This record gives sequence, structure tokens and C-alpha cells, in this order.
Amino acid sequence: MSRFLPAGCLGAACLLVACATTPTVVPPSGPLQVEVPAIQRPEGETPAWWYRDGAAQAAARGAMDGRARNVILFVGDGMSLTTVAAARILAGQRAGQPGEEHRLAWERFPATALSRTYNTDAQTPDSAGTMSAMATGVKTRAGVLSIGQQPVRRDCQGALQVPLLSLWELAESAGMATGVVTTARLTHATPGATFSHSADRDWESDADLPATARAVGCTDIARQMIETPFGDGPELLMGGGRAKFMRADQPDPEYPALRGARRDGHDLVADWQARHPDGHYAWNAGQLAAAPADGPLLALFQPGHMQFEHDRAGDAAGEPSLAEMTRIAIRRLENAPQGYVLLIEGGRIDHGNHYGNAHRALTDTIAMSDAVQAAVDMTSSDDTLVLVTADHSHTLTFVGYPRRGNPILGKVVPIASDSAKPLSTDATGLPYTTLSYANGPGYAGETAHQPEGPKRFMHKVQRARQANGRPDLTDVDTRDPDYLQESMLPLVDESHGGDDVGVWARGPGSDAVRGSIEQNAIHHMMLQATPRLREALCAQGGCNTDGVPVDLPDFEAFKAR
Repeated sequence: MSRFLPAGCLGAACLLVACATTPTVVPPSGPLQVEVPAIQRPEGETPAWWYRDGAAQAAARGAMDGRARNVILFVGDGMSLTTVAAARILAGQRAGQPGEEHRLAWERFPATALSRTYNTDAQTPDSAGTMSAMATGVKTRAGVLSIGQQPVRRDCQGALQVPLLSLWELAESAGMATGVVTTARLTHATPGATFSHSADRDWESDADLPATARAVGCTDIARQMIETPFGDGPELLMGGGRAKFMRADQPDPEYPALRGARRDGHDLVADWQARHPDGHYAWNAGQLAAAPADGPLLALFQPGHMQFEHDRAGDAAGEPSLAEMTRIAIRRLENAPQGYVLLIEGGRIDHGNHYGNAHRALTDTIAMSDAVQAAVDMTSSDDTLVLVTADHSHTLTFVGYPRRGNPILGKVVPIASDSAKPLSTDATGLPYTTLSYANGPGYAGETAHQPEGPKRFMHKVQRARQANGRPDLTDVDTRDPDYLQESMLPLVDESHGGDDVGVWARGPGSDAVRGSIEQNAIHHMMLQATPRLREALCAQGGCNTDGVPVDLPDFEAFKAR
């Protein structure tokens, strides 16, 4: 049954939401105290403990006062606070301003917090563990998707024992509409945490699964997202990663020389269409624009990740921007009778940083700001909670005392510059840029693919040699989109950072977004601020006497029957 038909309570949704028999729980207003057992850390941490601790953080900040009908979570993958600050300035400078005074869309939101991003086994986290924390309310290991921390990565059998219910699965079970939008592969870590449970984030198609995992019964991420047993599945899925859904004998519609990745005989696009006869599939911008506004939507725009915003205009088949996908998603979900839960990920911010290419990281951050503004323009703060955050940080640094309005991608010009010495220089007399990376492919030493000196996008680091000092950037155009900022250490990929990331919010329940929080508390803030979601958990006995969901949900109990 479509979410968009005004129907009564049926099947599992009736059991879970108890829409005809269970009165609405009206919790006391204001901060609520949830008792959390004292444990020895880290060895005493369990999924149940993490869930209750996250619930306590949200309730103590008043999240239960929220009356949200809809929830939109924006995740800027790898969007460190430095990335935000630099993108803000770049956006302002593109508009003819000095830049420092500019604000990105979410920087106008009234509520802010800092999120602590470590995984249960990692000081510097990865996207799988961090998004799993936000999706399920439970911190877990690096490299796994929406499972408890007990099994190690790649332990298929262990993972099957500890799946964790995601906010999107709960929403489906409670009769709400759901959607997932990303500029990365749809099977990548952040979107994958919404409707899949995996011992390894890299198990995106069946071809990625080791034989031992297939034998035990593990299923790849793409297939889980199409075959989810919760509700009638997501109303819309948009992003890249087409190859993970196509058979190995199927030519790609955009790049005929390429083939799908699947070896199990499943054409998951066809499988999705069989499950959704009223649905629409698109693989380019034209088909997306032509798709009817009603019915489920599956849109896969690239075999791999979608284009960076900087490169998007050169895509022959045409790709929508993140803002365009946001507008389409909201238009398709806004009339859902019971509201919706929507993830929108700026997935390639992370990749720009990994490549050591600040230009692409910052322009994708600006593109996400445009998407957030689109959501603000299309929704009301009276009924829609919008949160913007990052899953983790990066090593991008912003230094050097440049004067006000200095090009953020340029070389440092000192505050009191003169024509005799227009650029700041280091102790050896060489100029340097405002932005740099602590590590990554921008290291100046010679490699198998580029000579010693400044590096350019994309730089595949192989057989790196120690640099003979820094390069002279005097005549180098560091504002060129393909310039790679210098890095101190040579790495194939620039690494994540372990520092806190920002959280910005507006709408019902957003007042709870404040202070320093554990990342899994973001889940509980969204959950507690949305009556339909929390009542679904209370109907299963998961709430305390104040109506706060405090007990780890029984995963099996919420599947469609």
C-alpha cells in the first residue's frame, strides 16, 4: 500500500503504533531525567547502555517537548568545522563580499551543538560507525553498518545476531514515509546505515561479499536496501552506485563499456520495479524531471559516486544538483499522511578532502548549503525538524594570518602587506597558502605519477619519495580547481580527523540541540521530537513512565508481518 493513500491502521503498523487503541502519550514538559547505569568504560559499554545514555542526553535537553511531523537530517560527509568556515568564506567571495561575514544556510539556524564522533574501537572514526550512531542511537565500531559493537568487522555470523533498528526502519513501521538522497553511491556508508545491517561497509554488492559470509547468510547492502522488510520500503532512493544494483552482464545505460557488479543474477532495479509497480526509475536528470510526482522513486545517476559539483555540468547524461534532488524529495514526501523521515547527504565533501583538493570539498559544501536553503524554503519550522551535521572531521587547516578578504584558496597576504613583499613567507622565504592538509596526496615529494613539486587533482600516490623541501608557490595558481593543497605527510588518501563536528537545527525539538553531545544522541533528539516515532516504541513497551524511549528496540518486532 502506498504511504500517500489516506488509509487506516493496517497490519504491523496497527500493532506498532496502536493507532486505534493506545492513547497518545503526552510526556511532561521540560527537561526529563533518565537514569543511566554507571559502568566501567569502555569495557562496560553495550548497545543497550549506549541507547539509554543517548536517550538521557536528549531528554535532559527537552527533546520530548518536540511535536515534529517531519524530520530531515542533512549530513555533510567529512564536513569539518574548518571545511564549513572555508566554504562560508568562498561562498561570500563568490558573491563579491570579503567572505568572512557570510553565512551558509544552516548557520542561520537558532540551535547549535558540538558532536563527539569517536567509534567504540576508534579514536578517529569512519563514516559507517558514525552514521550508524545517528541512525540507530547506538555507537558502534568503525567499518560496520547499524549493528551492535560486539562482533568485530567482517564477522558475518556475529553481525546477524545484533542488528540495530534505524530511525528510517522505525518510521516505515510506524506508517511514515521515508527517503534517502546522496551524492555518493546509495550503498555507501552514510546512506547504507538507513536500511542495511552489515559486518562490513564494503559489502555493497554480492560480488563484494566473501564466500564465507554468503554461506552464513549475510546479504549485501544494495539488496538489503531494495528488499527491506520494514513497512513498504523507502518512498524514494536517489544517488549514485548504479553498478551495485545491476547484473554483471548488463551494460551501463550511460557508459556502455561498463557493466554491472552483481554476480547473483539479480537485477535489483527490476526487482524494485516488481515490488513497486507504481514506481518510477530514472538514471539521468531528464528522466528524473519527467517522472510523475506520485509513486515511489528510484534514481541512480552514476555507476559509482555522482559527480562533484564542480564537474557536474560536464556530465553528458545530466545530473541533478543536491538542491534539485532535495526539492524533488520534499515535493514527493510532503503530502505523506503521517509525515516523513528524510536523509540528505552531501557525500562528496568527504571525497574532496580525501583527495586533498579543497576546491571540490568547499564547492560541494556550498552545494549542500543550497540544498539546506531549499529545504528551509519548502518546509515550516512549525512541523519540520531540520538538523544539519557531519559524520566526522578532516585534517584541513586554516592558518597563516591572511588579511580580511584574502582569497580563501589563495596564498597568504599579510594584514599589512606592501608591494615589496606582497606574500607572507615561511622561515625559508617561501610563500604558503591559507588552507593546507596535515596529510594526503598533496605532499610535494615525487611519486610514480607526478614529479616533485605542487600536485594536481587527481593524484594517485604510489612509490612516494621524500621531498627536497617545500615547493616555491610564487608563480603557482593555488586557486586553480585542480590544485592540491600541500600536505605534511604523504598518504594515498588524506585521513579523517578526530575533532568534534557541528550540529545545527531548527524546528520542533531543536531547542534540545545544544552543548557537547555524543553523536548517538542526535538520533534520540530526532526520535523524541517526533511523537509518532516515540509512540511506536512506547507501544512495544520500550518507554519509561515519562514516555521516553529508553530500551533498545527489538529489531524483529518492527518488521512487516
